[in-house]
Amino acid sequence: MSRTRTALALGMAAAGALSLASVTATATPLPQAGSTTVTPAGHSFKATLSGKATLKAGSVTVTCNVSVSTGTVPAAPGNQNPAGPVSSPISPPTYSSCNSSIPGVTPTVTTSGAWTVSMQNGSPITATMTVPVGGLVVHTTGLATCTVTAAPTAPGAVGGTWVNGAPPSLTFTNASVPVHVTGSFGCPTSATSSTFNAVYKVTDTTDPTQQITVGP
Repeated sequence: MSRTRTALALGMAAAGALSLASVTATATPLPQAGSTTVTPAGHSFKATLSGKATLKAGSVTVTCNVSVSTGTVPAAPGNQNPAGPVSSPISPPTYSSCNSSIPGVTPTVTTSGAWTVSMQNGSPITATMTVPVGGLVVHTTGLATCTVTAAPTAPGAVGGTWVNGAPPSLTFTNASVPVHVTGSFGCPTSATSSTFNAVYKVTDTTDPTQQITVGP
């Protein structure tokens, strides 16, 4: 290699190293999650669907009118996290009184496994419901026989928001859920994700006079 080409290559390498060093030096670290406290510590709660829950995969929408899940706020000090969310185990939500957007098709929703919900204080307060692998399955019968499995290969994180109140609410708006669809003609077999919409009202079942509250 000639001296000119060698000098040019060294110069380009030096410039690249300088640029990388500059980016590294000026990169801003990700902000640390704030503190979260869920109260009352150790209290049990019940989440009841308000309105309707919808699960849409491709052109098919399943709508359910009844859904319930229960859980427990961790006992102290587990109900506090100085730098992140507080997680609570919940029962697999039940879904019933469901119908499909396809005439002549009847859906059945089954759930199983270890579900959790975590709360992160902030503005807004965020909530993440974790669906275990294969933890929610929609099966349809009638004119189209389909099986929609949520979180088919790994746990699925369903993002939502929490609002303190009397009672507080847990809302999921167009939350994305990975799915795998199998079945006959009319089934959305090409769909790899679904959107979930639901609003739950949460009540303290240990002491109904109190409210489950998320704060710093």
